[in-house]
Amino acid sequence: MATEAETPKQDWLSKQDLEKIGVENLNPLTEEVISRQATINIGTIGHVAHGKSTLVKAISGVHTVKFKNELERNITIKLGYANAKIYRCSNGECPRPGCYCARGSPTADQFECPRIGCGGKMTCVRHVSFVDCPGHDILMATMLNGAAVMDAAFLLVAGNEPCPQPQTSEHLAAVEIMQLKHLLILQNKVDIVKESQAKEQYDQIKAFVQGTVADGAPIIPISAQLKYNVDLVCEYLCKKVPVPPRDFTSPARLIVIRSFDVNKPGSEVEHLKGGVAGGSILRGILKVGQQIEVRPGIVSKSADGRVQCRPIYSQIVSLYAEQNTLEYAVPGGLIGVGTRIDPTLCRGDRLVGHILGAVGTLPDIYTEIEVSYYLLRRLLGVRTEANKKAAKVQKLSKGEVLMVNIGSLSTGGRVIAVKGDAAKIALTDPICTEVGEKIALSRRIEKHWRLIGWGSIRRGVTIQPLEAERI
Repeated sequence: MATEAETPKQDWLSKQDLEKIGVENLNPLTEEVISRQATINIGTIGHVAHGKSTLVKAISGVHTVKFKNELERNITIKLGYANAKIYRCSNGECPRPGCYCARGSPTADQFECPRIGCGGKMTCVRHVSFVDCPGHDILMATMLNGAAVMDAAFLLVAGNEPCPQPQTSEHLAAVEIMQLKHLLILQNKVDIVKESQAKEQYDQIKAFVQGTVADGAPIIPISAQLKYNVDLVCEYLCKKVPVPPRDFTSPARLIVIRSFDVNKPGSEVEHLKGGVAGGSILRGILKVGQQIEVRPGIVSKSADGRVQCRPIYSQIVSLYAEQNTLEYAVPGGLIGVGTRIDPTLCRGDRLVGHILGAVGTLPDIYTEIEVSYYLLRRLLGVRTEANKKAAKVQKLSKGEVLMVNIGSLSTGGRVIAVKGDAAKIALTDPICTEVGEKIALSRRIEKHWRLIGWGSIRRGVTIQPLEAERI
């Protein structure tokens, strides 16, 4: 495998040197870190066509809809990524919210304040990563995968439609399950409704979120297309979303939510690059040149039909946060890890749901899990006729097939036994996880997977990985 081509050095960003700064002195707002890498993950959730991707573009300048089938239909299908730096003017007299602004990730850490006669410098105070979720009901699984790495979320509600729409409530329930505490509600498209209509909808939103995790969250009117109030959103991001505590000293562990083969068709063998895994580091620090392990790795069946896993061992060749090259990557933010893994193992998101980390420190691989679970009382995300309540969620029954979301993996699971609030589930794909990890359960209703409950892993049946060949 060829190593990465020489990349531009990006002199305008802070130089990274872990030896000099020392791991124990790092925090999510260290200037050297946020100059190149995002350290807070923000999800955008809400119903389809309520402006989630447009808002991300307004803040970060990155259009997250990249794939051909997404562009043709103008919808988000895969998880979108975008990083943005949030700046504050160094001049204390600069009036709010104009003293805040956002720029793309490769921008320099300081520049002149655009306000005439201000004289202050815009200084980078936060570097955030947006996880742009799809709003379609059939893509609920993708949204749950994204929720695994979020620290906070923007709930978008379009001002020109009644609130709540089906996926507004389904997504809100999903982030509640993932125990996200920090939400901002953004009332989008206020430029195309009358003031009275916007006020009326404001009351609808307040009534809708009462008693949920979003109760008391600020509701900000915005227009993502015209970039109205985007500076206010930046200010709220800095003031209302606390910096999550991060663990820099444990062995590194990254949760994979995308994986790619970056080689163009017809590349020469000597120019082939290894596969790339994209995701968010949960804890620890990854460095260029480090030896890593990916679990469960290559899954196969033995002659007698038993599932086998062979972890993949490899080495990190490069680390990227969008176009910014990194020497080391810290928890939070979405990063791309260039490895020496055979690109065919990474292409088309094949590594999603796997865990990448320091060799010998990853958790066990489970094929069967025992969970304590809670079901929702009523079905969410289904349109109901006027005055009719949504259908009740039926109890779990033995032998039924559910979709289980653990971290960033969605897999099928068959219920083997149910007793009280505990259930035993045989998983279609083996998964690398830990006891106490949270899971979301969905059931197939009218040809669509619908969120019906959540739970946590109590224990399970593990398998011993095979000895792996080093790649």
